[in-house]
Amino acid sequence: MKIASWNVNSLNVRLPHLEQWLRETQPDIVGLQETKLEDAKFPDSALAALGYRSVFSGQKTYNGVALLARERAIADVQIGIPGFEDDQKRVIAATIDGVRVIDLYVVNGQDVGTEKYAYKLRWLEAVHDWVARELAIHPHLVVLGDFNIAPDARDVHDPEVWNDSHILTSSAERDALRRLQALGLHDAFRLHHAQGGMFSWWDYRQAAFRRDLGLRIDLTLVSDALRDRALASGIDREPRTWDRPSDHAPAWVELRLDR
Repeated sequence: MKIASWNVNSLNVRLPHLEQWLRETQPDIVGLQETKLEDAKFPDSALAALGYRSVFSGQKTYNGVALLARERAIADVQIGIPGFEDDQKRVIAATIDGVRVIDLYVVNGQDVGTEKYAYKLRWLEAVHDWVARELAIHPHLVVLGDFNIAPDARDVHDPEVWNDSHILTSSAERDALRRLQALGLHDAFRLHHAQGGMFSWWDYRQAAFRRDLGLRIDLTLVSDALRDRALASGIDREPRTWDRPSDHAPAWVELRLDR
């Protein structure tokens, strides 16, 4: 089973890219972020024509998440973090072929010390507590998405710039991610790639992609029960080379599942 995560940064703009990528790579499950579409406008019919069922939670202009499954049923859908009041559409979860998948579009946080930064930390705390409950019920769990956190210095192009005072790399954000992983979640990418300098996001400005000035903030985390079943993982840079691309590239993990 190949499971992928992609912040498409507007599905209205990037639908042709998503369709091309689905045809070429045929992942089994995809978590999308920043769809930026109200539910009534989600292109579920177009995706169904490619063999993908979909569930989604969106809003106009901002945020929005979705899960796609190729020729698989989607069950037990959860929208939002249970018990955490939030109007922003950032979370969707479902069970697909025995695997519980949680798709997150983590709060950006604006700047360290701001109200939005404090909200990000509260939001991550709520995610932590919810994932702890989910793991107790679903040992086969994958948490994926745009985390808006680069896990460590290997995941940024310049650690001196992206330091403790910077959003996405501050110690409080990284501590929150480590606390989430301490529940029994493993960064699938790091199970297969120890080296630094491999990124999933590049700013549109300053020719960042061409100069490879990126961050790795799109993650696929697998539970203890799936750790040894993670056969491969990676980042697909190809869609970032296309015309009018998302600023993110898909991150993926391939799992071996018993039938």
